[in-house]
Amino acid sequence: MRHIFAKRLPIVILSLIVITTQAQNSNKENSPYSRFGIGELRNANNIMLKGMGNISTAYTSLVNVNTANPASYASLILTTYEAAGEGNRRTIKTSGSNYQTGMATLTYMHIGIPVGKYGGMALGLRPVSRVYYKLNDTTDIDSFGKAIKGYTGDGSLNQGFIGFAGKYSGFSLGFNIGYVFGTTDHISTLDPLETSNRVLGSGFLTRTQMGALHWDAGAMYENKLNSKISIRGGVTYSASQALNASRSEYWISYRFQQDTVYKVTGNEGRIVLPSKYSAGVQLFSGSKWAAGIDYAAANWSQYRDYGNTDSLAAGSYKLSIGGEFTPDINSMRKYFQRVTYRLGAYYGTDPVMLRGQQLNLYAITAGFSLPFKKNTARVHTSIEVGSRGTVSNGLLRENFIRFGLGLSFNDKWFIKRKYE
Repeated sequence: MRHIFAKRLPIVILSLIVITTQAQNSNKENSPYSRFGIGELRNANNIMLKGMGNISTAYTSLVNVNTANPASYASLILTTYEAAGEGNRRTIKTSGSNYQTGMATLTYMHIGIPVGKYGGMALGLRPVSRVYYKLNDTTDIDSFGKAIKGYTGDGSLNQGFIGFAGKYSGFSLGFNIGYVFGTTDHISTLDPLETSNRVLGSGFLTRTQMGALHWDAGAMYENKLNSKISIRGGVTYSASQALNASRSEYWISYRFQQDTVYKVTGNEGRIVLPSKYSAGVQLFSGSKWAAGIDYAAANWSQYRDYGNTDSLAAGSYKLSIGGEFTPDINSMRKYFQRVTYRLGAYYGTDPVMLRGQQLNLYAITAGFSLPFKKNTARVHTSIEVGSRGTVSNGLLRENFIRFGLGLSFNDKWFIKRKYE
């Protein structure tokens, strides 16, 4: 019975990909700042890590997958299946008004597999960034009259990956290699408000399709401080890497029906992503409690879009703190003694920089894991309450609440039969 799910795994993966694609296409969360760079960066950490401030660089688990640092795969003792969804509610504020937007979608799916006593691997699908914004503005143009300017964007980047790790005498090393892929559309329109005016409406569409191999690596070291408390440190690194891109541009004029006036297709180029690194340290006592701190940064001065820069700062960073606590993981009579409780917070800067001001980003987080009674399967939850941006200098502030819900369950693979 233990291999029934493994046999059905390809069907499960295909179904999740289809559902994820449909969910992302049917739920749109308007974020004006996603206009810049590769869009709004998505948090690909699992739900457990989101609940404790995203302290992922030095975190390992025997039965859960931490894709943020591939060195953690070496600690897996059971084959692990994970999938999660997220719901967002965002209030966008200006100096004079505000409006609300939101979405719900599946976010990731992972499979972690132990390889012998000193190794592990993982594979899955995780988000990289998303683009969706829709803005309108009224203007008055000579020889054109009053008109509405519209700005719309849509699309996303995702990554399918596989990673491997090994450990020796407290040290663990690992790497992920995968394929980053996606399509983004940016559209601007100009529509006359005066129907008596004979001028035509117009639109400009830029569609960019991207894809390339991408890698990241990590390392960890673990040591005991005394009989009850241990310490673990971790680092990760990803070099600046380029995505191959193909761009098409369409200029359209319309009055009663649209007509393509001009188009250019198949313009080949490159999207250069920044180098990134993180460092973290955690104190822990077996499976009872863990607490840590992380620092992560990216060099956005390296970013290029067909050789051009964007409204991005030279770099961004995030400082995270958090922890988890399980009263008694082996309790047989008191269910809530086996529940894992988490709390955390983070503060940093977003890559977007407008009008000489870089956006800040901060949130407090919480979550818990609910165990099943007779196995290691768990339901994981998280909540993040935070803010990005500012209302000064005519900018926007985005106040957000994010709810995460995930499921993980475990199995044993490659077990030798005792009886024929």
